[in-house]
Amino acid sequence: MINMNGTLVAPNDAHIDFQNRGLYYGDSVFETIRCFRGAPLFFEDHYFRLMSGMRIMRMDIPKSFTPEHLEEQISQLLAGGDAVHSRIRFTVWRDSAGYYTPESNGVSFMITSHVLASGFVHNPVEEVELFKDFYVQKNLLGTIKAANKHIHILAGIYAKENDYQDMLLINEDKNVTEAIAGNVFLREGDVIKTPPTADGCLNGIMRGKVIEQLKKMANYKLAEVSISTFDLQRADELFVTNVIHGVQSIKKFRKKQFGSETATELRELFTDRLFDSTQTT
Repeated sequence: MINMNGTLVAPNDAHIDFQNRGLYYGDSVFETIRCFRGAPLFFEDHYFRLMSGMRIMRMDIPKSFTPEHLEEQISQLLAGGDAVHSRIRFTVWRDSAGYYTPESNGVSFMITSHVLASGFVHNPVEEVELFKDFYVQKNLLGTIKAANKHIHILAGIYAKENDYQDMLLINEDKNVTEAIAGNVFLREGDVIKTPPTADGCLNGIMRGKVIEQLKKMANYKLAEVSISTFDLQRADELFVTNVIHGVQSIKKFRKKQFGSETATELRELFTDRLFDSTQTT
């Protein structure tokens, strides 16, 4: 089933206007949320990022868009399902009408769900490379989950064509901002670095949770600083985070080989915290 503006419909009956502004102009924002036993994880963080994205995009926020109401919409969609792990996409688009300049800022929404096979598993990225064809811009639009993902799409195509498992995106300063579908962290000794959102990286939910956790761990020092290509070559470890895969270690960048100790430690910690160990598969 699909939730269309609060009504559950079968996929074949889920229709949108052919002039949908999300389709025409990428005029939409979305959240990808991991759910466990029908409950969305980190929902409050996703909710506030969604609201922030809508404000940045100058969309009207309906009075009904309270945390309780939106969480209930997700629960209704997942109710009755037997999936232990699932992911939902909550998409909000500006209502149709107008060309580049919309006639109104009212919105509609759609929630879709997909079953996940398991919780966070060890699925290391074999090799990454820099994507240098286009740059991530250092502004607020880079920090939200907007539907305009041209750079990420082209990076994914480049990776597929050149047999890389992921790509590192860079900004106009040639500093690393993120991977195709996650935030980047590197470890050099006991110092762990991750790009600040001011560099243009997504304000990732899992990124925030990993930062919170690292600040509590006495054996690491955290620094939100710009990351250059030279930093990658000096790093002992490189890993990517997102709410679907958790923490994924990267094995290789060019001739540099990386370890996976911190990524493993963090992944096991979050797995124990979020999932019942007997229900992770």
